Amino acid sequence: MVGDTGDYGQARRPDESGHRAVAQEDEVRIEAWAASREHCLAEAVSAMVECFADVSGVRPTGVDRIRLDEASDEDLLAALLDEVLYRLDVYGEVPVDVEANEAEGGLDVRMAVADLSDVRLTGPAPTAVTWEDLHVAPGPWGWSCAVTVDA
Repeated sequence: MVGDTGDYGQARRPDESGHRAVAQEDEVRIEAWAASREHCLAEAVSAMVECFADVSGVRPTGVDRIRLDEASDEDLLAALLDEVLYRLDVYGEVPVDVEANEAEGGLDVRMAVADLSDVRLTGPAPTAVTWEDLHVAPGPWGWSCAVTVDA
């Protein structure tokens, strides 16, 4: 076999990245995978945004930079998604493109953002990140993460 099915039952290659979101009753389970931890975390942001908005074809109107201090991988994932929810709630900003890079043990994140009014809403925006069943880990084909957000 060329790839590994990983935690999520789909064939993967070492250089592959992606994400998916599975809606449940009042929450959404986000799953992401990539060759590096940083790219995996950026994929998780994209998955969360796709839970409630279609950003395809939307041009960014600004760029936000976020610095998350050194923490466990799980803490970084939760903090990054919390930051996206905060900016959505307070500033009405939606990430349309995300890049994350390691920086002295922490994480530097660049988000190209658009105004919420410029995107097509496809569902309710998440309200919180839950810690139950949150996971971030390396594997034989790269990194994977999974987290549940309340919708």
